[in-house]
Amino acid sequence: MTNHTIDPLPQHVGIIMDGNGRWANQKAFPRIQGHTNATKAVREAVEGAAEFGIKALTLFAFSTENWKRPKAEVSGLMQLFEKYLKDELPGLMKNGIKLITIGNRDRLPKKVLVPLDRCIEETKNNSGMTLCLAVDYGARDELVQATRSLVKQALAGQLKPDQIDEARVEKELFTAGLPELDLIIRTSGELRLSNFLLWQAAYAEFYFTPVLWPDFNRAELEKALIDFSKRSRRVGAVYG
Repeated sequence: MTNHTIDPLPQHVGIIMDGNGRWANQKAFPRIQGHTNATKAVREAVEGAAEFGIKALTLFAFSTENWKRPKAEVSGLMQLFEKYLKDELPGLMKNGIKLITIGNRDRLPKKVLVPLDRCIEETKNNSGMTLCLAVDYGARDELVQATRSLVKQALAGQLKPDQIDEARVEKELFTAGLPELDLIIRTSGELRLSNFLLWQAAYAEFYFTPVLWPDFNRAELEKALIDFSKRSRRVGAVYG
């Protein structure tokens, strides 16, 4: 990492961690090896983001659609997730990082929920960066759940339809309380959001890199942040 200041710095960065399978295929490894090597990239991204001073980092760890993958691969991913949570807790504490999750919990195995809840509990008072793991997450599902909550409130007489505005919707999203999303990074050269933070991405900047996720590191993160700092962010306005 360089010593120069990146200005402006995004407050909230989301990363679509893509390319594990292709990385493994290129090296003639089993697909699960790509996911295994990806944990190093996660550590690089998390620690790098914290050192740069980013306030929130959301990682797309497991989507609602990922359950459709072969059972052996899903099982391997859950084992890696369990191991990651156990191995990384000391580092999260050392760096003052607070862990939260977004998505659904009901399909996650107990072997994952136990260390996950421990990490959340032990890091809840950390005052550094917030690390948000999107697990069993899908943006369309998030919007459906938010809509259902608003409808229930309206039917209960707690809310009038004309009181539903953007701010009210945002309070019902999984990301309520996090800073506004400024930057989305996607690795592996794919150019799509893949059902990730659709509402939150309305005015976010996008950075696409051909680097496969297991090869992502702090230097690659810095490239994305420098690129962001050079953008002219109008957010719907016109600058003269």
